[in-house]
Amino acid sequence: MRTRTYRLDEEHEEQKRLMEWAESQKQKRPQLRALFAVPNGGHRHITIAKRMKAEGVKRGVPDLMLPFPFNGYAGMFIELKKRVGGVVSKEQEEWRSMLSGYGYCVRVCAGWEVAKDAIIEYLTPKTNLP
Repeated sequence: MRTRTYRLDEEHEEQKRLMEWAESQKQKRPQLRALFAVPNGGHRHITIAKRMKAEGVKRGVPDLMLPFPFNGYAGMFIELKKRVGGVVSKEQEEWRSMLSGYGYCVRVCAGWEVAKDAIIEYLTPKTNLP
């Protein structure tokens, strides 16, 4: 159990750093104002977990969403993992596949810096060069 708590703490720190970076970039990239976290992860008291499930929280939904359509995508989802040893669950893979099929850009990122680079790439206009 201690290992799992440690893993969640690592992912929390990665997501916190990514959101700090996004906050610092809002002047340069105003689309980042729309970046938000999906409150699916973490351990909760059983009563809270049941309430959240009743409200629509679903296992496997990616951690972050950028609801800004760009470069032919409907928006971007990010599943943020710790830098080393993060594993994508079956449910997360199912959501990745479904959301990709619906026209979203979906990335699994090992660490906040990889996620930052994925967001920058997503927000960079694509050119149609041969």
